[in-house]
Amino acid sequence: MSSPEKVDLSRLTINRETVTVKEDLPRSKFWFLLYIACAGFLILGGFFFFKSFSSDQVVELATVTLISPSQASSLLTASGYVVAQRKAALASKATGRLVELNYREGDKVKKGDIIGRIESADVEALLAQAKADVDVAKADRNDAEQSILRAERLLKGQLISQAEYDATKSKFDRTVASIASKQAALQNAAVQLENTRIRAPFDGTVLTKNADIGEVVAPFGAGASSRVAIVTIADMSSLEVEADVSESNIERIAPQQSCEIVLDAYPERRYRGFVSKIVPTADRAKATVLTKIRFENRDAKVLPEMSAKVHFLPVNSTATMDTVPKIAVSASAIVRDGSTSLAYVVRDNVATAVPVELGGTLGSMVEVRKGLSVGEKVVLSPPPSFSSGTRVKLKE
Repeated sequence: MSSPEKVDLSRLTINRETVTVKEDLPRSKFWFLLYIACAGFLILGGFFFFKSFSSDQVVELATVTLISPSQASSLLTASGYVVAQRKAALASKATGRLVELNYREGDKVKKGDIIGRIESADVEALLAQAKADVDVAKADRNDAEQSILRAERLLKGQLISQAEYDATKSKFDRTVASIASKQAALQNAAVQLENTRIRAPFDGTVLTKNADIGEVVAPFGAGASSRVAIVTIADMSSLEVEADVSESNIERIAPQQSCEIVLDAYPERRYRGFVSKIVPTADRAKATVLTKIRFENRDAKVLPEMSAKVHFLPVNSTATMDTVPKIAVSASAIVRDGSTSLAYVVRDNVATAVPVELGGTLGSMVEVRKGLSVGEKVVLSPPPSFSSGTRVKLKE
């Protein structure tokens, strides 16, 4: 058995020389400087952001509005809508095709005017037939009258028997009854013809037109393509504002109480009114009571379904509603700078001092004759250190 080969280990050596890695010094310096610059930018940006955020002063804002003396002295204010108390959607009593429509939106109508008419050729034919039947029945009655008169004379002369007279009398009675029946049929045909005409039940104004000539109309919309109402009319003299008053404030309201009505469409106009009715029931869901306010000086600008605000006035109020509304703002928004009155107007979250010329007081508000416009936002109760150019944010 041979011995294993000997391995020469004398050739194995360890290289103890130090390996030197050449560093890319310019590249390392570039990244180091970039890191420093980014950190400085973030720190500087955060500083300015924090400074800008922390400089926003929390304030309360008020809106410059139009107000009248009576509005300033009102007991409470409620919102509502103008509603016509007399309003009707006019429909046909019969089913048929609409062949005539005489009025459009905005037209005024009188009671009894024919608004529209549906096809009625078949009903007119029935009416003509009924008239002819009545004429024939009347002619038969004339013959029957002559026959009964002759029968009476013959009976007195004992020329005919009682039975013959009774037969003639029976024929006469049937003729008279036939006339009544024919006249009832004539009246029925006339009613059917009238049902093809849609008339105005009262004086009013056409609000909407719901059908056109050629469409089928029906009393109850029997078909999917049939119309029910052809027009809707309203009595404009019956317009009232219906406003919901909270249950907690209803004790302040009384019938005939004076009110001032302001339409959202015309905020510069004021209308006299009074409480015409307090509906004797409450809305369980809203906890309100419906109150109706009638106009005293309504004009053509007042239209149904307009939104309105109602200012309920004290019973002994001396304020006149004929006064032109004034521009006003809360008195706490006005500050004094020597002899000058200022208000801080907020635009784009920056408050700017604006000199104002003031008038008289209107309750908790003050009249502004110059300097402010309706709708502008101003700072309420600015602190003494407040200055023009201050950034503000709205108090939550």
